Amino acid sequence: MASREHLDKMQIRQNYRNLWHTDLMRTIQADTPYCCFSFWCGPCVSYLLRKRALYNDMSRYVCCAGYMPCSGRCGESKCPELCLATEVFCCFGNSVASTRFLLQDEFNIQTTQCDNCIIGFMFCLQQIACIFSIVAMIVGSEEIQEASQLLSCLADMVYCTVCACMQTQHKIEMDKRDGKFGPQPVMAVPPFQQMSRIDQPIPPSVGYPPQQAYGQPYGYPPPQAQGYPAAGYTPSNYPPPGYPPSGYSR
Repeated sequence: MASREHLDKMQIRQNYRNLWHTDLMRTIQADTPYCCFSFWCGPCVSYLLRKRALYNDMSRYVCCAGYMPCSGRCGESKCPELCLATEVFCCFGNSVASTRFLLQDEFNIQTTQCDNCIIGFMFCLQQIACIFSIVAMIVGSEEIQEASQLLSCLADMVYCTVCACMQTQHKIEMDKRDGKFGPQPVMAVPPFQQMSRIDQPIPPSVGYPPQQAYGQPYGYPPPQAQGYPAAGYTPSNYPPPGYPPSGYSR
């Protein structure tokens, strides 16, 4: 039942519409010092970010944010700080992913295709390095062992780099949540609007500056309404010849 609920939650998470404030490709540029801090002290950063994601209320803490089978079964309520420290040091990858899921579910944030490609590349590289290590043990070839060691080193570097970028992404998102980028823009009250009447030659401007005719300088006075017909207007050949007809009497 729990696995079914997690699958349903993952399906719902794919339909989220909000985006991260900064994607993984731009986290280093957005906050370089914190990204370096996350790279060298990943578990410490994971501890701080999880606590911050819970609004510093450790009474809400559940192991792996409730996304793993062990959640709620580790005595978290008795000593949440110790349980969180154990989680980030013994299950570092799960702690980073759990904080990510926690923020995504809170703010309805989707993972972009670029972020999915980066995370997928990290997992694929780890699987390839593991396969090469198994083949090197079976075959016993020195060349394959060297290749497996190089792949393992590369996979570890990519893993640490991606986790650092992910944690920086989480930190920037919580900075946005806590208003560290300034107050959110407030929607202004729309201007007073008037309805156009039949007797108005020019309709009133509805929240926009008045439009001038093409080719006219700015500030050109708009044409005024004129009576119809204009004063002094006398059509030629009026009345027509032979009008009124003979025999007509008023």
